[in-house]
Amino acid sequence: MFKKIKDSLVNNNPVFSLFLGLCSALAISSSLDNALGMGVGVIVVLFMSNTVISLIRKITPDEIRIPVYIVIIAALTKSLDLMMAAYTPMLHSSLGTFIQLIAVNCIILGRAESFASKNGVFASMKDALTIGLGFTVSLVLISVTREFLSTGGLILSNPFTGLQVVQLGLPEALASDLSITLFRAPAGAFFTFALFAALFAFIGDDKRKQKGVSK
Repeated sequence: MFKKIKDSLVNNNPVFSLFLGLCSALAISSSLDNALGMGVGVIVVLFMSNTVISLIRKITPDEIRIPVYIVIIAALTKSLDLMMAAYTPMLHSSLGTFIQLIAVNCIILGRAESFASKNGVFASMKDALTIGLGFTVSLVLISVTREFLSTGGLILSNPFTGLQVVQLGLPEALASDLSITLFRAPAGAFFTFALFAALFAFIGDDKRKQKGVSK
């Protein structure tokens, strides 16, 4: 399990190494609240879809398996959308249509086709949790970098009440002088993603070189 988590976080990170789910990763990562909300949402849908698809994999005809997977994922995404609208309205409003776009997130359909449809329930659950964790960590890294550089601080709110729980950062006068508003804009998301993608590629190359030397 630990090896699989490490693999999804570093070696085969879904965002920085495999370049999957970039739409939501770049669009909603301007704040830590949004990143955590989207990350948890993807984990929930991925976990439930992997579980259901693994359970029905032996009775699903190959000819219609993709439409079946899409219906399951869309139904779970809509259920999540309604739950968030009811219990976390401020977060739901902040994420907007990107919650519904979880249904077309290539990570979820990709894991359904490549893993859940070929493996048992518990293995599919673990796969969903590790891949979802890798996606969430990627969002958090991007959002923390962007929010801190653009505002000089970080704010974490309660998703149910909208009240601030944690606020960290530079003194207000210093933050206003050092903040870089570019990172609040879409271009800032691309710059941040590129930096982390390069870092993860460097780490991966370095590990491969070390393995080559050890052999």
